Amino acid sequence: MKTATFHTQQSPRAMPHWLRRTCQALWLINVVGLPFIALAVFFFSLATAHAETARSPLVTLDDVKSGTLLLKSSEAGRYIEAPRVATDVDIVVSGPTARARITQIFTNPSNGWVEAVYAYPLPEDSAVHALKMVVGKRVIVGNIKEKKEAKAIYETAKAAGQKASLVEQQRPNLFTNSVANIGPHEQVVVQIDYQEPVRLSGDEFSLRVPLVVAPRYNPAPITQTADLAADGSGWGTTADPVPDRSKITPPVLDPRINAPVNPVSIKVRLQAGFALGEVKSHHHAINTETIDTQTQVISLAGDNQADRDFELTWKPQNAKAPAVGLFRETVGKHDYALAYVTPPVVEQKQEQRPREIVFVIDNSGSMGGTSMNQAKASLDYALSRLKPADRFNVIRFDDTMTALFQDTVAADRGNVATAREFVGDLEASGGTEMLAPLEAALNDRRPNDQSFVRQIVFLTDGAIGNEQQLLDTIAAKLGRSRVFMVGIGSAPNNYLMNRAAELGRGTFTSIGSTDQVDERMRNLFAKLESPIITNLSATFSSGNADVTPAILPDLYRGEPLVIAAKLGSLSGILTIKGMIGTQPWEVTLPVAKAAEGEGLSKLWARRKISDAEVESTLGKISRDEADKRILKLALENSLVSRLTSLVAVDTNPTRPQDKPLNRADVPLNLPAGWDFDKVFGEQATRKASLDNGPDVQFAKLAAGKKPVVQQAPADQLPLPQTATDAELRMIAGLMLFLASAGMFFFSRKTMGKA
Repeated sequence: MKTATFHTQQSPRAMPHWLRRTCQALWLINVVGLPFIALAVFFFSLATAHAETARSPLVTLDDVKSGTLLLKSSEAGRYIEAPRVATDVDIVVSGPTARARITQIFTNPSNGWVEAVYAYPLPEDSAVHALKMVVGKRVIVGNIKEKKEAKAIYETAKAAGQKASLVEQQRPNLFTNSVANIGPHEQVVVQIDYQEPVRLSGDEFSLRVPLVVAPRYNPAPITQTADLAADGSGWGTTADPVPDRSKITPPVLDPRINAPVNPVSIKVRLQAGFALGEVKSHHHAINTETIDTQTQVISLAGDNQADRDFELTWKPQNAKAPAVGLFRETVGKHDYALAYVTPPVVEQKQEQRPREIVFVIDNSGSMGGTSMNQAKASLDYALSRLKPADRFNVIRFDDTMTALFQDTVAADRGNVATAREFVGDLEASGGTEMLAPLEAALNDRRPNDQSFVRQIVFLTDGAIGNEQQLLDTIAAKLGRSRVFMVGIGSAPNNYLMNRAAELGRGTFTSIGSTDQVDERMRNLFAKLESPIITNLSATFSSGNADVTPAILPDLYRGEPLVIAAKLGSLSGILTIKGMIGTQPWEVTLPVAKAAEGEGLSKLWARRKISDAEVESTLGKISRDEADKRILKLALENSLVSRLTSLVAVDTNPTRPQDKPLNRADVPLNLPAGWDFDKVFGEQATRKASLDNGPDVQFAKLAAGKKPVVQQAPADQLPLPQTATDAELRMIAGLMLFLASAGMFFFSRKTMGKA
């Protein structure tokens, strides 16, 4: 009997037809299809990676083909394009007040979503009260909130992808505007409104629009102030002299690499209220249109960048300013008044006592360039005005200090010549440690000597962040001295200058160019040499008037007394009294005849906030009491202050949650006339360097020019390390390709055996 034998392998010809076709199809897929699919996935991933890199907010130097500004990111070799700002300033001057609207146009030139942070200056006595944000055709009106609440609202909106704007006061003359969620290549417009009083000195009215925040020297945190407990235990705390240093140190362009940015336009409608004489712009070319004898429209001529302050002055046609002015405004149930009163120049005996003057001159790095020339010329002029009976000394400072003489010396020919030579040899360099020279100048070795009038003339740009330390020192150590501040350069710190002069019972003079030295120093010495108007008082007969300033200042020749008041009624008499030298002086103004004014309530509230700050510095009220007053005034009158901010939020989210948001501080210009090397170049070799926060540098890329990029800390911009998941897709494509190759060889082996 034969046994049947079964074989486990069959020849292809013995396979069923359908199975043979299926194997052939699989073989073709392995040989041709899978490798093709794998390669397609791989090259698609490369193309996607390239496309997404092009859409990323980060770019390489090769990606940029035209002039732009790049900020270094945390990823080596990749950058983010800096946001841009264009500013338009529109001002209406109506008699004693100026109403201004600043329009800031933020542009995001990058491919990513950006939060732009812009630091900008405003007049130190401006009342900032309104904010609007324009997104497309939508207008979002801002609200005044307590500072912490406003910040929380802004951060919540930022995280939700909503456009938002936050205006914060860092100093009375330094503000920041943060604008969140500006889309790729998008523009957002922000409008800010403020009011300020017009200044008057002698027969000249003036308006100053600060346009650039100067780099500030911030003493290292080791320079601390101690606050000992009142319980007598001897224990206390220390504080950083500049606790907000990161908020007042925006990045600054190197003018050797970059052309100026942040273009600005200004238009002023000047309605003086009297026939106009000379109208002059001191630092900018202007176009002027005359409307009538009392009205002109002034605008900047040509292209202008925000690199110096705009200063406009005007005089009456008859060369004599009105001696008095009284204006009123009704807001809700309350009436407000603003009065300008200039005491007459009375012929009297000159001050018979000689003067003891200490001149303090800043020769730090920020004074490099034309500022140093202006300061030296001003001090040389001052030394030439000394009389033999006077005594004087000269103190120069940067991050070190030198007193020319051990004590004040007689102003004889030899000593004055030595001083002029000393001043002529000064060069700008180093940091701005201002506290020590101020204390040295205030150190009065003969505090009870009334045979001399003791005066301090301080020449500086005031580019520091520890202003409060200096103001506290003046309040504590003034004694019989009087402090006269001379602001030097194209962008002086006017807040420090004015407040120091107020606390020092002196005056502030600004010198922005060398051609102003003679005239303005001559005017300053006319004040130094003239009797002052003292014992001033202001009363309203109708009663219940809240008058500011709370402490009326002494006045010097040509200076007006400016007071604001919240009135019980628009009736009665305003009476101002004082002593001009040894003669009593009095003037009365009928309140009912006051002219209509605008913005007086805001100016009153802003000045009341300053009163609280001054009284706190002088120790007349506690810090807590000052804060309570400031917060109440700011909220009731809708003002930005140290404790309140303006915030506007668009309710429509625009940024997708999967898109990262990158913060980028808008770069600022170096003030005109400053020397970049003197400010930043010597930091590494100086003991006390300019602490300018994160040292962000920029590169200008122009056609045909090799870009220059300097290293910056990686933590300045919290940018993503990668922009796409293309790497994962490329890996998947390669794995698919390898798998298909394996299947190909396996199928070949199987088919061969079949």
